[in-house]
Amino acid sequence: MEITISLVVLLAVGVVLLLRFKAVGAGTAVVVALFGFYLAHTDAADTVNQLVTDFTHAVPGVGR
Repeated sequence: MEITISLVVLLAVGVVLLLRFKAVGAGTAVVVALFGFYLAHTDAADTVNQLVTDFTHAVPGVGR
């Protein structure tokens, strides 16, 4: 069985958790930046979307 969750929802949850626990660092900056690109639909959103898509397609093949 396969469960699909929107990446925007996952990033939103990540941002909320990071803000809630006042975590600061490089990981926080990456999560917030990705969330912003997806929400704003800037010119960079296509590039970020392609990178994330490529990454999500590569992850299942790791370790085979």
